[in-house]
Amino acid sequence: MLISRQRHERPKAGARPFALTALRHPAVSKLLTDHRTLLADLLDGLGSPLHIVLPEVFEENVRTLRRAFTEAGVVADILFAKKANKADCYVTSAAALGIGVDVAGAPELVKALAGGVSGRRIGVSGPEKDDALHALAVHHDCIVAVDSISELRRLARTARDARRQATVLLRCRTAGQPSSRFGLSADERRAAVGLCGELADHLVLRGFSFHLNGYSPAERATAAHEMIEHCLDARRCGSLSAELVNIGGGLPVRYVEPWLWNEFVAQNEPAQYHTAKDFEEFYPYGGQPADQAVRALMAHPVDGGESLSAKANRYGIRFVVEPGRALLDQAGFTMYRVQQVDDRRDSDGYAIVTVAGSSFSLSEQWFNSDYLPDPLLMSAGTGADQPFPACVAGSTCLESDMVTWRKIGFPRPVRRGDHLVYLNTAGYQMDSNESPFHDAPLPSKVVLRLGDDRDGTPPRWRLDGIR
Repeated sequence: MLISRQRHERPKAGARPFALTALRHPAVSKLLTDHRTLLADLLDGLGSPLHIVLPEVFEENVRTLRRAFTEAGVVADILFAKKANKADCYVTSAAALGIGVDVAGAPELVKALAGGVSGRRIGVSGPEKDDALHALAVHHDCIVAVDSISELRRLARTARDARRQATVLLRCRTAGQPSSRFGLSADERRAAVGLCGELADHLVLRGFSFHLNGYSPAERATAAHEMIEHCLDARRCGSLSAELVNIGGGLPVRYVEPWLWNEFVAQNEPAQYHTAKDFEEFYPYGGQPADQAVRALMAHPVDGGESLSAKANRYGIRFVVEPGRALLDQAGFTMYRVQQVDDRRDSDGYAIVTVAGSSFSLSEQWFNSDYLPDPLLMSAGTGADQPFPACVAGSTCLESDMVTWRKIGFPRPVRRGDHLVYLNTAGYQMDSNESPFHDAPLPSKVVLRLGDDRDGTPPRWRLDGIR
C-alpha cells in the first residue's frame, strides 16, 4: 500500500466536550477500519498491552524530513535517536535508508551496528561515557560527543591505546541555558579545543553540539548559530576539520489539531482528572509539524538578518540532527484489553476502566504528566451511543498506576473484553518506563508491514527482533 504523500485524517469539530481526538495516519486508519480482527487476534494471542510498530511510516517520516532540509538549502545528516524507541525494526529501516543512529550507551551502539548501521553514521552522546563505550566507539569510527575535559582526556587515551583517532564533537552549554548539566562552559570549551590540538594524533575535532530543552525553532537556531561561531573559532586555532554542528532533536510532533489543543488548554482544570490531580505541564500536542519546524529553524535570522541556512552554507557547515519522536510520528500505537469497569457515575460522575497492563507501557508519567490524546474504544459488539465518562487505570496495586488520569468521554459504555487503542505512541511512550513489575512480562512489539489493496495482499506481521 502506497502511504507517502497521504494526509492525516482530521477530527470533526465539536465531536464532544473536551475531546482530544488524535490525528491518524491513513495507514493507521486503514488498519483500524479494515483489519480489526487481525489486531484483536494479535492482542488476544500475545497479551495486553501490545505495541504495534509501523516501519513504513517511520521511513516516510525520514523522507519527509530529508526533503525539508533539502528545500531549506542545507546539508544535514539525520541520526535516529535510539532512546525514543527500543524496537529493532526502526534501526533496520534507518540502515536501509542510509541515515544514522544516535546512541547513549554500549547496548544501543551494539544494536545499531547489528541493525546494519555503519559506525561512521553513529553518534555517541550521553555525559561522562565509560571507557568500554569509548573503546567500542573508537573501534567503529563513531562520532563521540564529549561533555568534559576529563572525558576528552580519557577518550584520547583510549584512542592512543587502540592506535586510532577518535572523532569528536564538543558539547557546549548555550547562552540560553547556561545552567544545563550537559556540556562545557566557555572556558572549558576553549581549553578543550586547545587539548584537541595538542592531542591531534589521537583526537579529530569535527565540530560542536549542545543540549536544549523545549521545541522553539528560534531558540534552537540561536544555539546553532553559537555552535557555528565555535567552529569558526576552532578553525582559527588550527582545527580545520571543525565543520559539523549538531542541533540535537527537539523537533515537534502534532498529535491533535492546534485549534483543539488551544481550546483544551483554555478550559483545562483539575476537575477533569481522577482525584482532581493537577499537572503542571503537558507536551505541546498541537504543535508544529517537524518538517515545518525545520524550515522555520533554517530560515531564522541569526546574524544581521542572515538566515541560519545561509550562514551555514557561507562557511561550509554541515548540520547533524537527532530526531526521535519526529521520526516516530504515527509509526506505532498501543492496545490494551479492558479487564474490569468500575462504574461510579452515580457517586463520582465517572467510571474507572481497568486494563490488563500498567501505565509503565504508556510512559508520559515518566515526565510527571498525562498522555492526553483520547484512546479509541474498540468493542466486540455494538451499542447505542451513550456518553460514558471514564478514566483508565492499570491493573497493579499502585494508586498512582493510572494509564489516563483525564476523564475520557467515551462514545458508549466500556465493557470487560473491549479494547482501547492509544494512537501515536511510538515516540517515547512505548518503552521509556517499561517494567516487569509484579513479574509481568514486558509487552510484545508486533512489526506490521502494510498490504497492497491492488493485489489483495494482506498486512504481514512478525514479532520485533525475529526475522
